[in-house]
Amino acid sequence: MALHKVGMHPEASEERRRLSLNPFYGEADPLGSMVLAPPQHRMPDGPTTPAAAYQFVHDELMLDGNSRLNLATFVTTWMEPEAGKLMAECRDKNMIDKDEYPRTAELERRCVAMLADLWHAPDPDSTVGCSTTGSSEACMLSGMALKRRWAHRNRDRYPGPGARPNLVMGVNVQVCWDKFCNFWEVEPRLVPMEGDRYHLDPQAAADLCDENTIGVVAVLGSTFDGSYEPVQEVCSALDALRERTGLDVPVHVDGASGAMVAPFLDEDLAWDFRLPRVASINTSGHKYGLVYPGVGWALWRSPDNLPDELVFRVNYLGGDMPTFALNFSRPGAQVVAQYYTFIRLGRDGYRAVQQTARDVARSLAGKIECLGDFRLLTRGDELPVFAVATNPEVRNFDVFDVSRRLRESGWLVPAYTFPPHREDLSVLRFVCRNGFSADLAELLLEDLQRALPELRAQSAPQSKDKAAATGFHH
Repeated sequence: MALHKVGMHPEASEERRRLSLNPFYGEADPLGSMVLAPPQHRMPDGPTTPAAAYQFVHDELMLDGNSRLNLATFVTTWMEPEAGKLMAECRDKNMIDKDEYPRTAELERRCVAMLADLWHAPDPDSTVGCSTTGSSEACMLSGMALKRRWAHRNRDRYPGPGARPNLVMGVNVQVCWDKFCNFWEVEPRLVPMEGDRYHLDPQAAADLCDENTIGVVAVLGSTFDGSYEPVQEVCSALDALRERTGLDVPVHVDGASGAMVAPFLDEDLAWDFRLPRVASINTSGHKYGLVYPGVGWALWRSPDNLPDELVFRVNYLGGDMPTFALNFSRPGAQVVAQYYTFIRLGRDGYRAVQQTARDVARSLAGKIECLGDFRLLTRGDELPVFAVATNPEVRNFDVFDVSRRLRESGWLVPAYTFPPHREDLSVLRFVCRNGFSADLAELLLEDLQRALPELRAQSAPQSKDKAAATGFHH
């Protein structure tokens, strides 16, 4: 969540507040009731009618972007009305109150069991897991478990000099892993990008491991370009490391998006608990899990992978219900919506939805490539996501110019530079989700084609500060 500083906007004058009020916002008499709009940066002295309060907020939100046209976000922007109805019925249920809402707790347990089965847990009945507010919290919990297990194995020297824990990952990881390392005092060891490799290199990851490494993070679906990291090859490199040195380093799979795509479209790809070195997996139910934000999931191969002292226990139907979370109170609506989606679609339904998204992504990527101004870094054939850069001979405009022009037509397509060692590379990224149909893709393509003649006629790119050219940083 962004930090918002107060005191930066002086309150509007009384005349401005009078003119900000539509006289029709009064209860019945346009000339009576309310005479001033409520202040914006302090609580008003008195109440406002429900209809007027709604209209004030509604009108301001009209200036937000259209979420269905947002190709920057991975987050679900459309669900069936029945799912919305269920969420409305459950929005007042606190997920932490297992005893008061036992059926909601049971639906959470069933979702964990379904994911354990989907991700090939060796014994789904013994797999432990929990819901979270999203993948960021799930990653924090998984990282905490990795660190605590490492601390147990090294209790003879940690804490102590020379025993600073570290976590190995690609420079392309989502910012939540930077937060984890900062908050929990873990040294991040980042494998940089090299050439046309935009994610983790297995051997480079193994080379960074030592006796203080708590784990390696492999991302199934990089946010930079939509590509899968080679989880099986990472595990193989770490197997070889163990044979050489005795170091036994676990792997966590950050499957924020890919863990809800690969099981349906890439069934033969080994990335999950089929690989013995994978200790834990997270995913975002509110991304390709097809649920409104915010819900995520974290699962561990077995209870041995989740240190017991990290788990708190509450009474559940007279029994013992373990809970593991950073948050306490949060709504149960998203968990209910996840269960609804699981039983509504089933494996065949998820396969159809994700295949459609992938087909739309691949088709749109191919058509953009045919325009001649862009080259594809990825083609949408792993995550339904692809990234494009301008061709080297394009000198008149850059991806930041394209992003701004598309925004004029309502499309939100992020432009950004890559991290070390490829800061020279600037791309546009297109995220294709359920609800982004072939018709919408065609409209986007038409708007891009309309913008290109003017972009080609520019004398030079208009962006002076690439870092400030976009608000996209993940």
